Amino acid sequence: MTSPIPVMRVLFVTAALGALATAAVALADPGPGGDGQRPSARPGKCDSSVPFTSGEDGYDTFRIPAVLTTTEGTVLAFAEGRVGGAGDAGNIDVVVRRSLDGGCTWEPLTVVAAGEGDTRGNPTPVIDPATGDIVLVTCFNGGEASEAEIMRGEVPPEESRRVFVQTSQDDGRSFSPPRDITAEAKLPDWRWYATGPGHAIALTHGEHAGRLLIPANHSTAPPAGSPDTGQEAKYYGAHALYSDDGGATWQIGYVDDSYDGVLNANESLAAELPDGRVYFSSRDQNGTEPGNRLGAYSSDGGETLDAPFAVQPTLNDVPVVQGSVLQLTGRNAPLLFAGPSNPQARQAMALWRSDDAGQSFTRVTTLSQQPAAYSDLVQLDRRTVGVLYETGVAGAYETIEFRRLTDQL
Repeated sequence: MTSPIPVMRVLFVTAALGALATAAVALADPGPGGDGQRPSARPGKCDSSVPFTSGEDGYDTFRIPAVLTTTEGTVLAFAEGRVGGAGDAGNIDVVVRRSLDGGCTWEPLTVVAAGEGDTRGNPTPVIDPATGDIVLVTCFNGGEASEAEIMRGEVPPEESRRVFVQTSQDDGRSFSPPRDITAEAKLPDWRWYATGPGHAIALTHGEHAGRLLIPANHSTAPPAGSPDTGQEAKYYGAHALYSDDGGATWQIGYVDDSYDGVLNANESLAAELPDGRVYFSSRDQNGTEPGNRLGAYSSDGGETLDAPFAVQPTLNDVPVVQGSVLQLTGRNAPLLFAGPSNPQARQAMALWRSDDAGQSFTRVTTLSQQPAAYSDLVQLDRRTVGVLYETGVAGAYETIEFRRLTDQL
């Protein structure tokens, strides 16, 4: 277990925050969100807030943010609440906080899925457009099992990675108990499994309109006779999970199964483009090809990829880390990407935009030069985007901050 990370009691406002007051993010008029995220009906008037601070609410560390806006305009910020330390294994809950003013202030924390000594995490929420319900997919493993042990096949199935779904019908105030969907979501030879992390999407175009699409990743067992253990990075692969009935049943979509060590697709997010295609953005887990970000497209709602994942060279400033994508709504609206912008370290959270459907990205602004890691994006209204991201002064996991970027701050 990683040693506890210092607790941050005071939010330090840097000169970089002041510089953000002049940063412009041009947003188009709102419409039905391809990411299943509706513009907020109650926008706030703040630059930033901190929904999660390590050391508070009985948790050593908060990690793995995800965010969306509900049909009522409420902003929901999800995270993992890690009880015993900052490490990825152990007693971990999935938690949420609600904001009624666009992410400026937050209601008290509530537990969505309790670890009770085990690990629950990777919150991946989406709005079901047919009902307005919040559908949340998460993962589980036994509290004593590490990712390395799971990848080596040393953990029994009941303690290994499993997949669960929950729903909320009251705007995120409460959620149904976790329901196990592992048999539908995970292939027999897969070992590791992770949804997102970050928000999922609900498709709005064509024959698959209404589909809930969960970007995810896995690891697989080595082939018979191989000297490999399965812990090698080349055994990571991305895939999609989807439901056409509001989360009642699930199917596995495309599977990236090259496992050749050149491109090792890992944590991924998705965005539905204005032309109906789905763009997948993935972390390259130490593949031999230069670059740390991968991109791919699907023209059939995530069931297959049009072509294998390829390096996204205009995001070469991003280190090996999760990143977030969001297709804004409206005519000629850009595709956004958020992630750290120091290729050698998890530092300097930044925002990029693409005006060619993810073929290339241009940096719009750098939020700060502080340490930073995982993130998620949400559209709040026609002028404002929110970035929920891990950051801090001495390290990247001191707080999860919610930064609002507006074209007229």
